[in-house]
Amino acid sequence: MIQLPDRLKAGSPYPLGATFDGLGVNFAVFSANADKIELCIFDPTGRKQIGCLELPEWTDEVWHGYLPEAKPGLVYGFRAHGRYEPENGHRFNPNKLLLDPYARRMTGQLRWTDALHGYNVRSKRKDLSFDRRDSASAMPKSVVGQSAFDWTGDVRPRVPWHDTVIYEAHVKGLTRLMEAVPHEERGTYAALGHPRLIEHLQRIGVTTLELLPIHSFVQDRRLQEMGLVNYWGYNTLTFFAPERRYMSGEQGGDELRFAIRRLHAAGIEVILDVVYNHTAEGSELGPTFNFRGLDNATYYRLVEDNARYCVNDTGTGNTLDLSHPRVLQMVADSLRYWAESFHVDGFRFDLGVTLGRDGNNGFDPRSGFFDVLRQDPVLGQLKLISEPWDIGPGGYQLGNHPPGFAEWNDKFRDATRSFWRGDQGMRPEFASRISGSADLFDLRARRPWASVNFVTAHDGFTLNDTVSYEHRHNEANGEDNRDGHSDNNSNNWGVEGPTDDPGIRGLREKLKRSMLATLFFSSGTPMLLAGDEIGRTQHGNNNAYCQDNELSWIDWSPLNTAEGHSLSDFVRRLTAARRYYPLLRARRFLHGEVQVAENIPDIDWFDERGVHLSEEDWNNGDGRALVMRRARRRKDGQLEVVTMLMNAAEVPLTFKLPPPPGLERRVIIDSADPNAAEYEVEHEVVVQDRAVMLIVGTGDVD
Repeated sequence: MIQLPDRLKAGSPYPLGATFDGLGVNFAVFSANADKIELCIFDPTGRKQIGCLELPEWTDEVWHGYLPEAKPGLVYGFRAHGRYEPENGHRFNPNKLLLDPYARRMTGQLRWTDALHGYNVRSKRKDLSFDRRDSASAMPKSVVGQSAFDWTGDVRPRVPWHDTVIYEAHVKGLTRLMEAVPHEERGTYAALGHPRLIEHLQRIGVTTLELLPIHSFVQDRRLQEMGLVNYWGYNTLTFFAPERRYMSGEQGGDELRFAIRRLHAAGIEVILDVVYNHTAEGSELGPTFNFRGLDNATYYRLVEDNARYCVNDTGTGNTLDLSHPRVLQMVADSLRYWAESFHVDGFRFDLGVTLGRDGNNGFDPRSGFFDVLRQDPVLGQLKLISEPWDIGPGGYQLGNHPPGFAEWNDKFRDATRSFWRGDQGMRPEFASRISGSADLFDLRARRPWASVNFVTAHDGFTLNDTVSYEHRHNEANGEDNRDGHSDNNSNNWGVEGPTDDPGIRGLREKLKRSMLATLFFSSGTPMLLAGDEIGRTQHGNNNAYCQDNELSWIDWSPLNTAEGHSLSDFVRRLTAARRYYPLLRARRFLHGEVQVAENIPDIDWFDERGVHLSEEDWNNGDGRALVMRRARRRKDGQLEVVTMLMNAAEVPLTFKLPPPPGLERRVIIDSADPNAAEYEVEHEVVVQDRAVMLIVGTGDVD
């Protein structure tokens, strides 16, 4: 056990966090408003505090000190002294042990107790009161870390955006029930690199694995008291340490690194879903874990005329203030750490609008957050995706992010579901979405890939449930089925939930294929929800954030059934077609203004008669048929035409193929007959009800 000196050496204000240099450890932590910060050292178990030493220096608002002879594995925390003036935004309480915001590792578990709060929760004065109980016994502790992982030979796949196919998954849920994975590794980082999983991802054409949050996160007290858990992980405790629940052994960080390396070797990228808009400390009535105790007035956005209260643009109680340079630095340092130490290939930013809010002045695409990422030589080269909304004023900003960012396009989801449900008047909106949403994204040299198209995501119905339930069924969440979206643009087609009726089952399967074909044949970046390719169900739960059980875990057994294998194989065919035909992954927006042959623009629209849609046709609310024709000149001079025939009507329709004549045309995909081989077609073709057909034609046309 280390022998503590009477006083720390001065050390350095950079880098922030705990840094081992071979002779000792430098500690540096930011606080603009603290009067004193102590470094507290614990025994290896984290149960006994050995001693506290004051950080001796304060440089550029960074407190720092150096502990000779200290090594990786040292267990520590901070205590911050200063004013306890909630009405002025200050909540310093040295009785509360604080995690290092830059901690790479942690030990021990969070144990919920009222002592975690800086105030007496039973006091009538609420957060204006002061709590003198020591929280150390209930807190996890920071651990000095060091990684010597050898990345030699690792090559980032660097999949071009226009070739990207994203697969959104939860680390645990993805492999918890995958029998090919050793039992002790199921649901862990290690399982992400298992050959069977990689083989499956390659088979269905996935290029990019997007993981739900893996930053260390908190199990909410309310959920624990209800016998539930925080499964999704959108409640971050620290932004540098991997979540330990997904580790199969003590070296969980390296497990993740090994998995990423294996995925890279297979040509698959890894993107992390990250939550920098808020922390696990909640509102002003929440606990004190780190940021609140170190400098509440700096880290969080506070109400301008009453700093006692947190701004709540996130719906979670607090909002990080990324307009402050030190807070922004922490976010950038965290991102760079994951990019460099774990070789991740990009990030999806939860509630990305919050990150672009300039203090309390609203969303600004030229805010510091966007500027820092875009100019950074490391981060600017990665895939950056924003969830373009929050609940704050002006919180819906789809299409308003700067170049270099892609955005989740919920309008694509809603239009696709509504069109195939047979809703009235959907043709204009549906056409805009499947052609790349140029009305939203075609500015500032952005490209179609900026629209991340999805029909389903972790938040909401699965694809199977979208065609099986009209109403949410979230009773298991303990909120009397009030949580989750109430309007899902879904349909049960006659029976709520599972049914043995062969007609309903057949229709549901066809609709799933039609929506999947729409997803992969549309301009933009397709994102597939893990398990949708095998018919995964959550039994109507559209908000399974608290369900760490078979309801959320992917059941892989459908791959052994005819339906499950057929759907998976259909997805494989869709992604293969997308790779083979460039028009299905256009690099630029098509507006019908470029003539690739006489009277053949790069994109055009028709109805089932092969007639251009007039303004009256576009506005015909009863229209259920739509044809999108895209055309290009190949390098050999031949004209290539890709035509999507879409029939959302209740009956089969005969489609007359639009010009030009003289092409050799083949039906490549038919969602009504997923196993059909390609076949030639000439002038017209029958498209079954609620089905989509892809026809490719080539020929010498002037």
